[in-house]
Amino acid sequence: MGRRVNVSPRSLAIPSGKPASKDKWGALALILAAQVSAMSVWFSSSAAIASIKQHQSITSTEEAFLTTTVQIGFVAGTIVSALFSLPDWYDPRRLFSGCAAIAGLATLCLVFSAPTGLPVVFLRFLTGLCMAGVYPVGMRMAATWANKDLGLLIGLLVGALTLGSASPHLLAATVEVNWKNIYLVASGSALLAAVLICFVRLGPNIRRATAVDFSKIAQSWRRPSIRKANLGYLGHMWELYAMWAWLTVFLHQSFAERGFANSNTMAAWLTFVAIASGAVGSWLGGLLADRIGRTFVTIAAMAVSGTCAATVGWLYHAPLVILAPLVVLWGISVIADSAQFSATIAELAEPSSVGTLLTAQTCAGFLLTMASIQIVPIVQEILGWSGAFMMLAVGPIIGCVAMWRLRSDPDAKRIAGGKR
Repeated sequence: MGRRVNVSPRSLAIPSGKPASKDKWGALALILAAQVSAMSVWFSSSAAIASIKQHQSITSTEEAFLTTTVQIGFVAGTIVSALFSLPDWYDPRRLFSGCAAIAGLATLCLVFSAPTGLPVVFLRFLTGLCMAGVYPVGMRMAATWANKDLGLLIGLLVGALTLGSASPHLLAATVEVNWKNIYLVASGSALLAAVLICFVRLGPNIRRATAVDFSKIAQSWRRPSIRKANLGYLGHMWELYAMWAWLTVFLHQSFAERGFANSNTMAAWLTFVAIASGAVGSWLGGLLADRIGRTFVTIAAMAVSGTCAATVGWLYHAPLVILAPLVVLWGISVIADSAQFSATIAELAEPSSVGTLLTAQTCAGFLLTMASIQIVPIVQEILGWSGAFMMLAVGPIIGCVAMWRLRSDPDAKRIAGGKR
């Protein structure tokens, strides 16, 4: 594995005598920029679908697999990273840089491959595997600067993930490109991230990650407060990635049936705006969670997103002045609470269990996304888009109930400094 790096405040933190505030926000700006650039590879296939369909036929199962294989890779990478404590063995900046570079090269290989098939499945899996060294590691670097604003900082990182995930749709909306060019630009963005992250300074709150202890995973279910937080997270994840994966297909079909000559461009634009607007939701959710409370933010966000999910499919033929604002509201609310579930587990769990329980939560959530992403096209063929999206609304409903019950749990006093 290589020589172990001593991850300590002395070796990685800012030098003494520097203005802390300036260093903090400068470092965070670089982390966020690198995160946005690196995450562009995650949903590059979703943005490329419309162009791929112009060149060859592709089944809904093949469409779903372009995204679900990334999810599978991410879960596998998360487990490997936790088992071998990779962020402790390597400078997290080097780990982030190396993973971003490999993900960029894997995406570049897609340019020279057929748009579907086993080589593509492997390359998308490898991309997901590398994302486990990007997103969680970037979040950990940002947390080294936390000072009573952990919810806000994690919210900003989730916002960066959102912008990065939306960026391929911006390319598809602004330039007449084929699917190969979408992959090419996403690859370049990931390689840029590999360079940017090398210039980041880490903050003073550098700690070794708690080791994964699989004997403690049962706490995820046995301890009532943690079980409720995890159920809330699972409800959130059931909706989130399926919405991101299938929104553009829904809009493409809707606009094409309306006879719009530029339906592909219009759908790409609206998808980009809807998903990218989630960055605002992430920032606002993090800000409010630290000031008002995490259960309040998660319940409010899931109530709004669940209502949008249950409604938007029925507006397939509705005027754009009605459909577009609802889609954007869905994009804002569906991600606004995402960061708060991890923060809640970090506050509820014993210090020795945090690493294990966060790993278990992340893996369970992303495994669940594979099911919802695959189920949407099956339900859509039987019940239409209204039925498919109403099926996604079940997740936020369960999540709201779970977080409402957590709000009245005695352990809730430990969340967000007692603000719940």
